[in-house]
Amino acid sequence: MFDIERRLQEKGVEMDDIISAAMELYVPHGLDADAASQRLREKVARALDDPNISSLLLGAILLEDELYWNRKDSEIKDDPVFLLSDEIIGMAISEVIGGTYARFEFTRYDQNKPGILAKLGPFLDDAVAGLIAGCTSSLYSECV
Repeated sequence: MFDIERRLQEKGVEMDDIISAAMELYVPHGLDADAASQRLREKVARALDDPNISSLLLGAILLEDELYWNRKDSEIKDDPVFLLSDEIIGMAISEVIGGTYARFEFTRYDQNKPGILAKLGPFLDDAVAGLIAGCTSSLYSECV
């Protein structure tokens, strides 16, 4: 949807990067790492086809370009504490996929910034963290 996978790839975010970051904080819930990785890959692919999730990811990409990369001396270059819209996008993505529990999972990924998340700007790191958190939270709920 909205060529979101291609757009993420253009920003240096590959499916393997998303799964790798997800697995860094994976908590076993009856699935071994290989099985969990495969299930997460399927969940992420399905999420990228959802117009709501894709539009939120696209919004994060466009905001990051406009407010971070394309501005000399950007006011948000250090992801200041007053910038909340990036967190809101990440939380919204996580909750669309995984419900209320996913908001707590989002916090774990947002604070730890595993893998590719540590290399992204302020909007995209939270959006991708939300994608991961929603999918992992959904997986955990299915396994319990």
